[in-house]
Amino acid sequence: MTDLTLMTFASDPATVLPSLALLSHRVRVLPMDAASLVKMPENTILFLDARDDLATAKTLCRLIHASGLSTPIVLILTEGGFTVVNSQWGIADVVVASASPAEVEGRLRLVSERGNAPASTAASTGDQGVQNEDGLIRSGDLVVDTNGYTASLHGHPIDLAYKEFELLKYLVQHPGRVFTRAQLLQEVWGYDYYGGTRTVDVHIRRLRAKLGGEYEHLIGTVRNVGYRFDPPEEDEHEAAAKDAAHGESGES
Repeated sequence: MTDLTLMTFASDPATVLPSLALLSHRVRVLPMDAASLVKMPENTILFLDARDDLATAKTLCRLIHASGLSTPIVLILTEGGFTVVNSQWGIADVVVASASPAEVEGRLRLVSERGNAPASTAASTGDQGVQNEDGLIRSGDLVVDTNGYTASLHGHPIDLAYKEFELLKYLVQHPGRVFTRAQLLQEVWGYDYYGGTRTVDVHIRRLRAKLGGEYEHLIGTVRNVGYRFDPPEEDEHEAAAKDAAHGESGES
């Protein structure tokens, strides 16, 4: 059970994120103003109702960080809110007001595992699992050229649209890390995003198709949460083989 705080202007808090009522977490409801910041418990995850007032939500995010509070913030948005929110808000995650209980639970779990670091900070501090030399990101037979905006498999170019490339690049840069659809929308689409979360699913399907049957598994699905990049098993086998070879040469 997690201690949650919901800040909202809504007269009926249960309508803000209905799925919360179906989960077994303690939820404290506070008015959406600066005075409520001092009423928050020390160890809580803050759900901030940004559906109708993005400006106030952004101001509160800034106040929280300016006050030195390390409270993780999850913004509750409508679909249109994604066109405004970016990593500079310093939030841990976002969730659409109509999200299912499984999705909300998954996001809570991810926020809890990351601790108090915003999603953008967590992504840039230590989970870069592939080498990047001269803009080239290599993972097995897959090479992503971040400077040339191209990708190739076995030396053969993959014909990718711009957003397909950006999505692949972002996933490859964070191998093994699970991203929700909303996180991918924020990081890859940003201000250009005007559609629903299904646009991520569509682009994932296209990416898998272009990677081909032998490599489509590189983009894994985490049920009820999102997607992640699974590095080729060959990477691990090759590393083990090299270690064994070094060991044998040392013995001789």
